[in-house]
Amino acid sequence: MIRLSLIGIGTGNPDHVTLAAVRALNEADLILLPRKGEAKSDLVDLRRLLCRNLLDDPSRTRVVEFDLPQRDARADYLGAVDDWHESIARVWAGLMETYLPQGGRVGMLIWGDPSLYDSSLRIARRLRSCMKSSMKSPAEQAVEVDRKVELQVEIVPGITSLQVLTAEHRIPLNALAEPVQITTGRRLRERGWPGDTASVAVMLDSGGAFEALPPEGIYIWWGAYLGMDKQCLLDGWLADVAQTIIERRAALREQHGWIMDIYLLARKPL
Repeated sequence: MIRLSLIGIGTGNPDHVTLAAVRALNEADLILLPRKGEAKSDLVDLRRLLCRNLLDDPSRTRVVEFDLPQRDARADYLGAVDDWHESIARVWAGLMETYLPQGGRVGMLIWGDPSLYDSSLRIARRLRSCMKSSMKSPAEQAVEVDRKVELQVEIVPGITSLQVLTAEHRIPLNALAEPVQITTGRRLRERGWPGDTASVAVMLDSGGAFEALPPEGIYIWWGAYLGMDKQCLLDGWLADVAQTIIERRAALREQHGWIMDIYLLARKPL
């Protein structure tokens, strides 16, 4: 039996980690920390800090770091993501087989919350097919018994960048009695403003997707590194601040080697 906990840890502020997340961390036998390259070392540094500060008995819980496979940049985006998820699932399975051959509890620290533009749940669904029959007891190994590994997945919700963005700008997410749509920079570029939605939250933008929109009458609230000590906020009418945001984003990316940002667009007062 493998019990995998996908633990939302918020967006960079240790104060945003919930009591449920602390409990799940301390129940884990193994915690896996992904490394995403030297440029994004801040992300694994925060996870290390949380483990140091929140584990009651660090000697009981094994913390293992691993290099996250890189996604192929080919034109077939969905196909590349599908192959990437399969590669990550195989890495997860291999680590679990190595460090928990008899089963146990595994904790994965998920940036933000596993529900919002995060692939951890989809990757976890692939684990059963990736788990090898080598995860057997000594008695089973002695008689060459083959069995499937039982996997249970638990979700511990965390604070999202969207929540932090609205909190830091002191705004609601939606206009009064109106819906809000959450989308990606890629979709905003390809399809423009989604229907008659009054406000649009945009994530995973490689930079400046809002330039694809006619700026008149659109207000933007933008934030980068939300929850971290390097947090940066800007807001204003899109026609007035779009270029400022693009320039600030480029400067921050150059300074830190990476950037994670999000913004909310609205056509009606919030």
